[in-house]
Amino acid sequence: MAQQTALADPSAEGTAKPDAAVVRDALGVGVAVGLSGFAFGVTSAGSGLGLLQTCALSLLVFTGASQFALVGALAAGGGPFTAAAGAFFLGVRNAFYGLRLSQLLAVPRALRPFAAQWVIDETTAVTLAQPTRRAARIGFTVTGLSLYLLWNLTTLLGALGAKAIGDTDAWGLDAAGPAVFLALLAPMLKTRTERAVAGLAVLLGLGLLPVLPAGVPVLVAALAAPLALFAEGRRVGRARRGAPIGTEEDR
Repeated sequence: MAQQTALADPSAEGTAKPDAAVVRDALGVGVAVGLSGFAFGVTSAGSGLGLLQTCALSLLVFTGASQFALVGALAAGGGPFTAAAGAFFLGVRNAFYGLRLSQLLAVPRALRPFAAQWVIDETTAVTLAQPTRRAARIGFTVTGLSLYLLWNLTTLLGALGAKAIGDTDAWGLDAAGPAVFLALLAPMLKTRTERAVAGLAVLLGLGLLPVLPAGVPVLVAALAAPLALFAEGRRVGRARRGAPIGTEEDR
């Protein structure tokens, strides 16, 4: 109950977490995820993007899933606008993260454009896990800084390495990006609705690959979320009218 109260009011200090513990946890996330920038560098170089283009994506876009979606669509032969559209829709989620983090962090107005660059899955997860505003600010800053620096460094190394080894397809490195993305995504699928969204998205994406242009199946797969949520809403509605309902853990 004390932790819930502190989260509701991030400025509360009743359950303060040691700064060293926050830094340790944030660095753990930053280093673990930052190393996967190597896979992006390899994948991007294998899709035909140059070294400067690859590094610019990590410096300016800095949202791993969108970057992988973009270069993956290009590697599959998709047009630049289709690839960019898929990356854009994946990146939209960061705007919703920002709405929540702006309340928790209360960043000064002058610093908000810089903080916005670090609003991604990992910084959001670390920030929301903190019991106080001070801890949230430390967690956000350390995660964002360590991840940004390491992601860009490993992107550069991956792109240079891909050029050194030649044909990335021959080495099977074209699968590195999707593998990393799935490894990051899998632990987040904790509820039945989330697993249903993921499963339906896979079915739509893979099923439409033979009949739609490259990059388009990714956009269509985004329909999995509203479809699954609509089905879940109907199930809950029937349950409220008397049908048995599963536990909260099963949803």
